[in-house]
Amino acid sequence: MHDTSPLPQRDPQLDIGTAPMRPTDKMAMDANTHELPKIAQRVSAGAHLIFGQSTDVGMIRSNNQDSNYVFVAASRTCDAIPEFGLFMVADGMGGHSDGELASATVVRVSASQLLTTVYMPILTKADMSDRTPITEALDDAFQMAHRNLVEDVPTGGTTLSGFILIGNLAHIAHVGDSRIYLINEDRIEQLSRDHSYVQRLIELEEITPDQAETHPQKSVLYRALGLSEQLEIDTMTRRIASGSSLLICSDGLWGLVADEELRSITLRYPPQQACDTLVSLANQRGGTDNITVVIAHLP
Repeated sequence: MHDTSPLPQRDPQLDIGTAPMRPTDKMAMDANTHELPKIAQRVSAGAHLIFGQSTDVGMIRSNNQDSNYVFVAASRTCDAIPEFGLFMVADGMGGHSDGELASATVVRVSASQLLTTVYMPILTKADMSDRTPITEALDDAFQMAHRNLVEDVPTGGTTLSGFILIGNLAHIAHVGDSRIYLINEDRIEQLSRDHSYVQRLIELEEITPDQAETHPQKSVLYRALGLSEQLEIDTMTRRIASGSSLLICSDGLWGLVADEELRSITLRYPPQQACDTLVSLANQRGGTDNITVVIAHLP
């Protein structure tokens, strides 16, 4: 049974929420106020992988044939599931719609396959003996994307470059002339190799890198998804030092922005701001192609 007797009357001067504080009261409070003890700052053990991504049609093209994909998972549980990141860039080739369909197809198919074969076994703590080696899983996913592309978009082709980050290990796969760079305070290193006609000529010492910049067949690829029945994929695994960044970009960026500029801007800004700045810089220099960049920064 609820008590319905009247509530006692409250002295207004005792209600500091409604009554004005007298000057003498404030002086008394100030006299008895002590500085709160400083809270010790701990170095965070929960620093996460951070990323940025940006894409733009550029200043010349009427549609964007680039595609990119990022998936990052982080958790803090007693299961100690490692941080996981999947990063991909594809630069489509073909007619007005064939290029964009080609890049979208390979990103969708390969990402779906990799999340199934690499990430889900980690999340479910599957037996290690049942897990596919990661570089093999990357090769399988790229091959599956290639077969789907040949069947679904037979007149389209595309580059595809990507990596999986688990802890400080980067597992890399690459086809075409989109590029993957490793960036730190000391230098920028191109991890991928361009599968282009002019790069082959450079390797054969028939032309110089400077001559390649103006070569009429600069954009001709000898290896890409959708070009032929068989596909060869470059794969590698690298240990990445703390504080380093990995950058993937289409040739619409690296063709207009020098490597050292990629490095300095990546080091100067947080990943998303760095991506936006690099795309703006490429557009300022003509934006002659679609521009896509993804940056992943390790804590």
